Amino acid sequence: MFHPIASIEDAQTLAQAIVNTIAEPLLVLDEDLRVLAVSRSFYETFQVDPEQTLGSPLYALGGGQWDIPALRLLLETIIPEKTAMDGFEVEHDFQAIGRRTMLLNARKVLYDHSSAVTILLAFNDITARRVIEREKEELLARAEDLLRQKDVLLREMEHRVANSLQIIASILLLKARSATSEETRQHLKDAHQRVLSVAEVQRHLHTSAGIEEIDVVSYLSKLCSSLASSMVGEDQPIAVNVTAQGGWIDSQKAVSLGLIVTELVLNAIKYAFPMEKAKALIQVSYETDGADWKLTVSDNGAGKAAGTPSAGLGTAIVEALVKQLEARMDIISDGRGTSVSITRATFTSRIPRAA
Repeated sequence: MFHPIASIEDAQTLAQAIVNTIAEPLLVLDEDLRVLAVSRSFYETFQVDPEQTLGSPLYALGGGQWDIPALRLLLETIIPEKTAMDGFEVEHDFQAIGRRTMLLNARKVLYDHSSAVTILLAFNDITARRVIEREKEELLARAEDLLRQKDVLLREMEHRVANSLQIIASILLLKARSATSEETRQHLKDAHQRVLSVAEVQRHLHTSAGIEEIDVVSYLSKLCSSLASSMVGEDQPIAVNVTAQGGWIDSQKAVSLGLIVTELVLNAIKYAFPMEKAKALIQVSYETDGADWKLTVSDNGAGKAAGTPSAGLGTAIVEALVKQLEARMDIISDGRGTSVSITRATFTSRIPRAA
């Protein structure tokens, strides 16, 4: 049941007790913005004298420190029109406590049996929160700046690596041309081609939209297209097709796969078709199944006699890269051509080999 208040004095005592219980600083103002009541937390927060606060005009408190343009806007323009306002932010230098950022909540109270108006004004100090937010923004800006610097340095490093590879390739080619031994000349040409292959992989990684992850379809397609255009001669046209499932791979894995594909495709271009063959084809496929994957490079060339990779430097490079990827290599070579598969874990291929 509702407990009636015996007197006005008791009602005032209860009202002041309610005001003091509120954790946020609170002012009760009349229609002329004079202070009618003050919460205990207001005195503690703003360190003002009760005797100089009660009954005083709000803008005169603390030697005029509350005469804040934003506060005037709230009390004299917004509240008369809207009756209530929450989260009105004010930043100001207070004499006793320094610069503070406050969120103000204001309510205009209208009475049924009186024309008097009362305004409730509550304060929420968010200074510490704003400091933390500004620090986070500064840290984020610094992190973004560092990432931009990292990207610039990475691009510069990639540019220098590309230039260095081109210089090395040029030197090897010059040495090959000046070599008197045919065997030495061939070894130098092979080394020249492998340096160009590494440069090609690096170039495609450099032009990819991402740095940490690479779109495998676009990457393998552009790489094989570039290899075909630069290595396939007019005397024996060879199509190089790519069938790859969509997805992204990390840049480290992309480098290894790119070098493997380059080595196997070049090997097939050089050795799989010793005689002219209609519809000569090299098929590159990449399939995934969860964390497992399978890379296959197959051709419809001469098969074991000329198509099987020799146990030379190229094979050693591929085997080392396969081991690095924690995968296995399987070679099938017969009258239909040669197929080299690199498989991580157990994977059943769904893409047919070149035929």
